Amino acid sequence: MPAPRTVVIVAFPGVELLEVTGPAEVFSVASRLAGGDAPAYRVEIAAAQTGPLPTAAGISLVADHSLAEMSPGVDTLLVAGAMDNAGGHYRAVIDPDVVAWLTTAAPAARRVGGVCAGVHLLAEAGLLAGLPATTHWLTAGQLAEHHPDITVDPDPIFIRAGRIWTCAGVTAALDLALAMVAEDHGPAIALDAARAMVMYVKRPGGQTQFSVPLSLQASTDDRIDELRRWIDDHLTERIPVEAMAARLNLSVRHFARVFRDCTGRTPADYLEAVRVEAARRLLEESARSLPDIAAASGLGSVETLHRAFRRRLGTTPAEYRRRFRPHATAR
Repeated sequence: MPAPRTVVIVAFPGVELLEVTGPAEVFSVASRLAGGDAPAYRVEIAAAQTGPLPTAAGISLVADHSLAEMSPGVDTLLVAGAMDNAGGHYRAVIDPDVVAWLTTAAPAARRVGGVCAGVHLLAEAGLLAGLPATTHWLTAGQLAEHHPDITVDPDPIFIRAGRIWTCAGVTAALDLALAMVAEDHGPAIALDAARAMVMYVKRPGGQTQFSVPLSLQASTDDRIDELRRWIDDHLTERIPVEAMAARLNLSVRHFARVFRDCTGRTPADYLEAVRVEAARRLLEESARSLPDIAAASGLGSVETLHRAFRRRLGTTPAEYRRRFRPHATAR
């Protein structure tokens, strides 16, 4: 019979609780669903020292193994993380013991994943150089600033680059673990695990981390906030940049500069983003046809809807609906 795949979750004092227990639960549920005489996975927690391990939630875990005693060549190595908030700015915590261990242990693992702020530890160990990666949007700027050799994309919930996986916030760790289960045992087991955990059925890695308003820089201009509310109420209309500029009594060039300074996006990019978000909600919450959704979101045509979904989410509207509303049929 095949031996269980060993999943080692590396942690340190102050780690985020769900970054350890979330993936562990996914692999545990999948292991039970896979059946067989032996479990599909064996999950272990490793830290600098064995024994009680305090977490950011105030609940202690127990580290099964110390890093020093871990055998090389585990199947899957996941690195959990933590953030601190100094002066109102969130920063990823860098644990030097974990970083030092990763430089020698990670190359021997079949698969390596960074969970949320744990991605920063992979970066510090030199494992992400030259690769695309994501992390929690609160610390993506820190990752890009400290590691310019990494192509940081703060939008996807997870990214796979060969044997290296990175993911965003704690719930994204569940999606990453489900994708690993699908790779190991097929999509049916991953789907059953998602249903057993009452989760959204496997979100694709390209699914955005957050809604468009949350992804924007905070606006210091009330006129821009009012314009954004107006856009939300008029998505089905044609909204050229000239019309947006006119509402603020600005020239097109001046308006474009003010809008980008306030939101971090061009007006056209923002408009398409909110229309795609509106289409996503309709796909998730209704059984309306694709032509109806394209019209209601302001994207106009099914062809434009497809192009926008491919560009922004890396999937099609039909596939998105299948994952988020599995009993509906895209028409």
